[in-house]
Amino acid sequence: MPWQNAILPILLLIGSNVFMTFAWYGHLRFKGVALGTVILVSWLIALPEYILQVPANRLGHGYYSAAQLKTIQEIITLSVFAIFSVLYLKEELRWNHLVAFGLLIAAAWFMFLEPPQR
Repeated sequence: MPWQNAILPILLLIGSNVFMTFAWYGHLRFKGVALGTVILVSWLIALPEYILQVPANRLGHGYYSAAQLKTIQEIITLSVFAIFSVLYLKEELRWNHLVAFGLLIAAAWFMFLEPPQR
């Protein structure tokens, strides 16, 4: 089905990025926990990330080029991280962060000017 090729990889990448953001940055609220413990917990959180990310790229490749998949993943990563940093880490998004995100989205637009070769 065409929607699976276009939408399912994006949904899987969103899910994988939620897990990876928690794996990479979730421990910042627990600075009193031993480093070895947070590394182990982060690895356990990262496993579901890979379970979602690998099929996302496998299913999406062919509909999207590898470069387009990577660009989609980076935009999703920034979006998930922005939400995570505000809601979970209680950090403020400043104007310069938003400008930088906007420039990255503009860069992604250029990636999709030409459809991938199939």
